[in-house]
Amino acid sequence: MSEHLDDAIADFSHRRPEVDGVTKTVHVAGSGPGVVLMPEMPGISPDVLRFARWVRDAGFTVYVPSLFGVDGAYPAAEAGEEVVRRACVSAEFRAFAGGGTSPVTRWLRGLARIAHAECGGPGVGAIGLCFTGNFALTMALEPAVIAPVVNHPSLPLDDPGGLELGDEDAATLRDRISRDGLKVLAYRFEGDRWCTGQRFAAYRALLGDAFDGRVLPDSAANTDPPPFFRDVVGTPHSVVTAHLVDAEGHPTVRARDEILAFLTERLAARR
Repeated sequence: MSEHLDDAIADFSHRRPEVDGVTKTVHVAGSGPGVVLMPEMPGISPDVLRFARWVRDAGFTVYVPSLFGVDGAYPAAEAGEEVVRRACVSAEFRAFAGGGTSPVTRWLRGLARIAHAECGGPGVGAIGLCFTGNFALTMALEPAVIAPVVNHPSLPLDDPGGLELGDEDAATLRDRISRDGLKVLAYRFEGDRWCTGQRFAAYRALLGDAFDGRVLPDSAANTDPPPFFRDVVGTPHSVVTAHLVDAEGHPTVRARDEILAFLTERLAARR
């Protein structure tokens, strides 16, 4: 059962990096190769931070940027809906079909460069969740990003088969896959109405065999998620956060472990 508690994020450092004149809060913890973990709606929840700590404990430096919502807040329904409304009209995001790539991904690519410079190694990982799911792919326009993980990408909200990606960026990503052998790992629940089979098919059409899309049965989802996910999302959705069941051998825990293994393989993590 989910605990109705906020997370004080006391075991992370709290930084304010600047990229192209824009400053955002980023919570950082760990050591080893860098991994940028982006929050899901309605923000950096206790479940997102739990996953961040798993990434940290697997031998990485995890960077969690604050993009929306209240950092550490337990996901209540009404407050979460207000966060979604604000994000949908923000100039930083392209929540609907036809909008192309979200401008905030330029800032996130700059954060990836910072992480690579600070942590070294062959490159950094990028993990997107829900609203930021596809951002992990568009961050791969930055050469430092070599391990993108796309979890239940929900944008565009009004097109179940659409991708939150401009045509020029799509062509650049295809070129990078061909040139660099980039691989993209992705997860969704089978009955997720926010991240449908149509969307995964669109990724496959764009990326070909470089796209490793994995689908979990709805029966694997946590049946007692926080109120935002129960009342607003209303469908199995967040594979490694709100709908994860923290039990040994559980399909969602296996998904978590597969993500950590993917990061380790791609980033050659060393403790």
